[in-house]
Amino acid sequence: MELKLRPKEECMFDAVSLGEIMLRLDPGEGRIRTARCFRAWEGGGEYNVVRGLHKCFGMKTGVITAFADNEVGKLMRDLIEQGGVSTDLIYWKKTDGIGRVCRNGLNFTERGFGIRGAVGCSDRANTAISQATPEDFDFDYIFGKLGVRWLHTGGIYAALSEQSCETVIAACKTAKKYGTLISYDLNYRPSMWSAIGGLEKAREVNREVAKYVDVMIGNEEDFTACLGFEIEGNDENLKELNLDGYKKMIGKAAETYPNFKVVATTLRTVRTATVNDWKAICWADGEIYQSKEYNGLEIMDRVGGGDSFASGLVYGLMTTGDAEKAVNYGAAHGALAMTTPGDTSMASVNEVEAIMGGAGARVKR
Repeated sequence: MELKLRPKEECMFDAVSLGEIMLRLDPGEGRIRTARCFRAWEGGGEYNVVRGLHKCFGMKTGVITAFADNEVGKLMRDLIEQGGVSTDLIYWKKTDGIGRVCRNGLNFTERGFGIRGAVGCSDRANTAISQATPEDFDFDYIFGKLGVRWLHTGGIYAALSEQSCETVIAACKTAKKYGTLISYDLNYRPSMWSAIGGLEKAREVNREVAKYVDVMIGNEEDFTACLGFEIEGNDENLKELNLDGYKKMIGKAAETYPNFKVVATTLRTVRTATVNDWKAICWADGEIYQSKEYNGLEIMDRVGGGDSFASGLVYGLMTTGDAEKAVNYGAAHGALAMTTPGDTSMASVNEVEAIMGGAGARVKR
């Protein structure tokens, strides 16, 4: 498999993300509805990937996003800077003081335990990034003059508004013009698309974005909803994905979009909120590669596990060009990320590689 990355010396950034970053308010072991205090984190489906690429894997990364220029926005910037991700590309939008013009997104998330599943309650309408245009960022400057080796974005950002649909397409077109590789997580959320045209709009936008994508990430439901591809003969009651059916579906997708070099998905069986079976598969060059299986994985906080899979996958692809190694980097990093609180990874590359190699959970002294 050959991925033509731009030379590192030509680029300011190894990777950047485009998407919304919200303030996550976490009630810890309790419930949102009864909480009297919350722990604040930053998080967002696209951002979590580049934070993992920096914090765990040591790459130079940045975020393309927008914040309302107020104290909450400055808190978000401080949290991002603590994670080592560049905030130089953030667009600061003036606001009126009460959020009528624009605001910053909030995401209340409780972790779940045992038979009680995790719960998310987002408050993200009319945010600064949902209104942002290509002119607010100057994509030619970012991808051309500054230089970016890899762009990661996704369907959550695309679904925020009619404007974000246009902005994500413009970003992908410009990135591709300058030779930046693009990964995209379909991440279909019906509730988000419903206000701007539903399934028909989701397919229209995602089919256009797909023309520019090198690495497509998504599960069966994402491919069916967003791109119209289905797995033939797949039984909804099966706990395991029909790999032959998946391969045929991806074959059709790759025929339709010959620019796809890699397609990947995570596979999760939820036994309880705190015990899952976890693995991943990856398609490249007509072959399917499956990661190591993490059965009976004990979970502290499942939010962001898929994003950490994506960052491990991207790191593996960028540094090894080997799809089998890459899917194992992704699965191990995602598994580790779910053992700590918050959306973002607290793992190190040494820990990821140790888990890939079969390391256990014995105490380290």
